[in-house]
Amino acid sequence: MAPPAGKRVKGVQIYRPFIYGTTARPFNDTDNPRPAGVPADHTHSWQVFVKGVDDTDIFYWLRRVQFKLHESIPNHLRTLDAETIIKENNNSSNKQQQRGFVVNETGWGEFEITIRLYYDSKSGEKPQVLYHHLRLHPYGRTEAEKEAMRSNGGEVMAWIYEEQLFNEPFEDFYKILTSGARDKGAGGGGGGKGKGKGKGKGVAAGATEVASEVKERSAMIPLTNKPGQPFSRDTEQLEIKRLKEAEDKVHEMVSEMNKAVKAKELELSALRAAAASNA
Repeated sequence: MAPPAGKRVKGVQIYRPFIYGTTARPFNDTDNPRPAGVPADHTHSWQVFVKGVDDTDIFYWLRRVQFKLHESIPNHLRTLDAETIIKENNNSSNKQQQRGFVVNETGWGEFEITIRLYYDSKSGEKPQVLYHHLRLHPYGRTEAEKEAMRSNGGEVMAWIYEEQLFNEPFEDFYKILTSGARDKGAGGGGGGKGKGKGKGKGVAAGATEVASEVKERSAMIPLTNKPGQPFSRDTEQLEIKRLKEAEDKVHEMVSEMNKAVKAKELELSALRAAAASNA
């Protein structure tokens, strides 16, 4: 690939939030029957995806995604192009439009999926690779979390929130990224990428973090959770709280361990003194 024309915009970092992961559901006779032609030993339908937070557009900076599935699956390398998806969306109703890069499959076993991200040619960035474990069965840190999945019809959502950092993007790509925030569903197309997945701060022109509605082509995320959208500012604050509680717990454990070490040192000194006096 030829290097992009123009210069990099120095001292600028722009980030875009996105989600990747899998959603799986067991087959049943009511709302998820096994389709005709699906092998009898397949127990679940599942999908793997890369999409925008709250289903916002990511096609303007992410132009292609390759999913490497288990080799036992026919056509286990699936490559999806943004241009093709956009053309198909133009010929579909709003409800049928694809909001991201999605592969639907069926199966019975869990495995690791390799996800390769390709960015707009104007970005000048190399592809990046993500790894994700397909989850078919309820999982969690506690039994309560596992039970919550069981009570949701067995649907297992293994979703990851990520932020793509574009560090000092080339001028043409910078123009794409900062083309202006717009209401969801507004038209547009483009592409791009940057090095790393850090938390660089940069919001497209016109985007305001205090707005209650997430806009396209911005770094905004929802203020509160809603069905089908587990990532929001509320989620962020809960995670910060959990991290702070864990940090406090570690400090407490370190303090208790230091006290125990000092007590053992005093005990050892006393034993040495006693041994010396008896010598």
